[in-house]
Amino acid sequence: MDEVAYQMNLLKAMNQQLKQENNMYARLVETSNNAFLYYSFQDKLFRTMGNWEHFFDVPVNSKKELSRVFDTVREEYVQPLKEAIGLENKGLTYTSQEFCKKDGSLWGECEVTMSYHQDGSPAEETIRFRDITKFKAQNDNLTYMAYYDMLTGLYNRNYFVQELTKWLQRAEKENMIVSVVFIDINDFKKINDGMGILVGDELIQVFGQYLSEFAEDENIICAHFNADVYCMAVYDPFGKRNVGYLYQTIHERIKKPFMLSTGPISVDVNVGVAEYPEASTSALELINYAEIIMFRSKKDSTSNIRYFDAPLIKEFRENAAIEHKLKHAVPEKEFVLYYQPQYEAGTGRLRGVEALIRWVNEDGTVISPSQFIPIAEKNHTIISIGEWVLEKAVSTIAKWKQEYGAPIIMSINVSAVQYRQEGFVHQLMKLLRKYQVDPSEIELEITETVLIEDFDLILQKMKYLKRHGIKIAIDDFGTGYSSLSYLKGLPVHTVKIDKSFVDTVVQDKASRILVEAIIQMVSRLGYHTIAEGVEQKEQYDYLKQIGCEYIQGFLLGEPFSEQQMTTLLKEQTVFA
Repeated sequence: MDEVAYQMNLLKAMNQQLKQENNMYARLVETSNNAFLYYSFQDKLFRTMGNWEHFFDVPVNSKKELSRVFDTVREEYVQPLKEAIGLENKGLTYTSQEFCKKDGSLWGECEVTMSYHQDGSPAEETIRFRDITKFKAQNDNLTYMAYYDMLTGLYNRNYFVQELTKWLQRAEKENMIVSVVFIDINDFKKINDGMGILVGDELIQVFGQYLSEFAEDENIICAHFNADVYCMAVYDPFGKRNVGYLYQTIHERIKKPFMLSTGPISVDVNVGVAEYPEASTSALELINYAEIIMFRSKKDSTSNIRYFDAPLIKEFRENAAIEHKLKHAVPEKEFVLYYQPQYEAGTGRLRGVEALIRWVNEDGTVISPSQFIPIAEKNHTIISIGEWVLEKAVSTIAKWKQEYGAPIIMSINVSAVQYRQEGFVHQLMKLLRKYQVDPSEIELEITETVLIEDFDLILQKMKYLKRHGIKIAIDDFGTGYSSLSYLKGLPVHTVKIDKSFVDTVVQDKASRILVEAIIQMVSRLGYHTIAEGVEQKEQYDYLKQIGCEYIQGFLLGEPFSEQQMTTLLKEQTVFA
């Protein structure tokens, strides 16, 4: 083969290879769903490639005709897009710019790459247009989920806090007030449990949509926090933005039922309000205080709205601190028992003692039972506290009987929560066997609240205890609405007349009539009576005169420590 033929064949082969590579690159470009633009500044070569029609419905054959592209995008993206495509004017090598078509049908990203000659003049420009519509939608969805509640469309808690924080910063500069309004739908759990979660969700949605109408005012924002809880913030509240006016508007609306797919449903709400700067300068604290106030409004039967109250917040903080410390009080042995004597009114002989718990804090201060017992009952630490009290009281009377032979009764207060525990009776009987204490030497004091809930179950426990010789005393008798009706048929040994009657029994005729009636009735039913809170000799003499059997109070003796009781048991058993 001669040289010319060889060279011709070689050129054909190279040309074929270039053609194949060109087809391959063209195919890759066409199937990429991207559009490309190439421009050579030296040769003035301009070419568009790829899926150009997907992005722009206008042909572009030269750089001057790029203005047609700018005419298809939204106005706010025209200038940024021009600057990106004219990258050579800034001497940069790369940039990208988002844009959106006028009709909103497509979001795109324009990526521009520049190359330059050694002298700095522009050489080539390559532009890629990429469809980011799906990505943009996903990003918008993520943004929406990050800021908004999916059920109601209102702000979620995080975004509400962010916006409220900005408002507080603005209010500080402008010397304005910001109100935070915490709203809770009453008894929502009953609706959710009784009618189903779908009905509950629909109610939350419908009520949220109603609240969103207030947010049409740019000075009001509204959020759905969780379940049945909403929160509003009002910037510069006055006129129709006044919190009182907003509450009255809501109150009037909820007088009518909300229409759900399953039918009408009526709701009631409780509202708590805290304001900047009076309550706090912190967004989170304002929300927290408004929530605390809202919960207090639930306990206030006179109104469904309540405003920030500094003493109330102080009380809440103190209670929160107590609740935290309660968990460690039993294992750290911070509780002690004191014992208040009870005497026979006629003979003055010591009948027994009431065990009274005291909490000595780590700093030596004493926390009153009236302060920590309700908290302990709420968070159920009363169970472990009650178990400690039972064992301490039973072991103590066992020791006293062994050392002094004192035939006295140990009265022990039992909370409603503790009494309803399944193993309570078994635990008590086990303690009596452990310390060899006669059941007749133990008296359990219970209040009417123990009887109100699960009456049949409590009654069975009382009957069981009485059959085994344990005494039952009704404490604070006369303060409940139904005390008289509960007495009939109860396996009760003793009735304690409340201090509120004893305080006025000498000077108040009505109190005397009531106390005399109680003593006569209780005596005819076969029960014993103890008057508690006796502090005056006149009270003692009168109660003795009308037939009250036993007396307890500061006149006869304040609560004694265990050591003081030891002295009393050694020296006397009769009240002088």
